[in-house]
Amino acid sequence: MEWTLACLFGISALLLIVSIKKNRNASKEEQKGIDLVHVSLMKEINDIQETIRNIELDIEVVMKEAGSQLSPQEKLFMREVLDLYKRDYSMASIAEKKQVPVSEIEELLAPFQALKNERRKVANEN
Repeated sequence: MEWTLACLFGISALLLIVSIKKNRNASKEEQKGIDLVHVSLMKEINDIQETIRNIELDIEVVMKEAGSQLSPQEKLFMREVLDLYKRDYSMASIAEKKQVPVSEIEELLAPFQALKNERRKVANEN
């Protein structure tokens, strides 16, 4: 009886050791997977940041070549107005929101309206 109890106790200790080793290996593999995902995510973030920097530089070069020099406040204002326009706000609501005359909004958005109408024509032709 004592031998049986001792054997069962030894087997349980052995199974406990095997279980701990398997859990360690599984957690190491899981950690490696997490690290790989983290590294790939950081690469993607760096690539996106690089692309944004390149786009900003391209825009700056194009603006200098076009001779259009806007102050940072004017750029921000134009960006906000264009964003509202692209989200289908009416010119009157944009003018009200920005507290400027509607004619000024129409003047700012004139080049972008022609592009938008051309896109609709091309989309409807197909």
